[in-house]
Parts: sequence; C-alpha cells; structure tokens
Amino acid sequence: MTEKFSKDDYNNKNPEPINHLMKAMNDFFEHRPVKGFLENLDELFSSSPFANSLSVELKETESKYIIRAKLPGIKKEQIEIDVLQQYVTITVKHHETINTENQQQELIQHQNTMRKASRTIPLAKAIDTKNVKATYENGLLTVFINKLMGKKVDIT
Repeated sequence: MTEKFSKDDYNNKNPEPINHLMKAMNDFFEHRPVKGFLENLDELFSSSPFANSLSVELKETESKYIIRAKLPGIKKEQIEIDVLQQYVTITVKHHETINTENQQQELIQHQNTMRKASRTIPLAKAIDTKNVKATYENGLLTVFINKLMGKKVDIT
C-alpha cells in the first residue's frame, strides 16, 4: 500500500532542504576569505584605467566617419589603431614594471604587468584605408576616415 502525503506533510517531514543550501551559499560568500577576494576583484576592475572599457562614439557624414574615444590618463604611445576594409580597431596597452629594493639597494622583487583593452568598430560602408588621420589631445582620440565613393548607377 502506498502512503500519500499532502504538501504540508512533505514540508514537515523535510525541513526545507533548499533553505539549508541557500544559507550555506550565503555563509560562503559573506565570510572571509571569499568576501575579501570578491571585494578585491571589484576594486581591481573599478580602479583600472580600462574600467569603463573604451568609450567610443561614431559619427557619420556623407563623405566620412568620425570616431571619438575617451581615453583619460592614457599616453599617445599606448594607443594603436588598426584599419581594415570596414572595421577600425582601437587598442590601448599599458605596461608597468615595478622594482622593489631593500635598504642596501638590492633588488628583492621585480614585477611586470601588462593590460590591454580594445574595441572594434564596424562601419557600414567601405573606407579609404590609406587616408585615415587621427589626433589625440587631452584624453580624446579622434579618428577621421574617408568613405570610398562608389559609382551611382541611374536606372532607366
């Protein structure tokens, strides 16, 4: 003979196992070292020069594209622009070397870090890849790209 349980009977016999699991997960993320690790990870991404990725604005006129990228705190030497048929990729590289010396000026720690962020902007029309110009002033990169003008065909 099979015994039937109502929903209330089931809840009384099994004291909400999902609540135990949820409590265990909350405890895991609320206590150290995990909590400290997650806070440090958040801080790393929010304090990075690449924190907001690359903020890019694309403007199109009849004859050209104008791309503006806000790159505060970045040096011109850190910026690389690659131009393909209908794409422009802006890459920012940051390389840092930190040497730590003791009181006798002996090297006790050498640390290299490399960070890289890039953004590829697709363009609707083919561009003149040979005549791309760029300026960088006060943290604002501006790229001027001429469109290739094809022949318009009149339909008769």
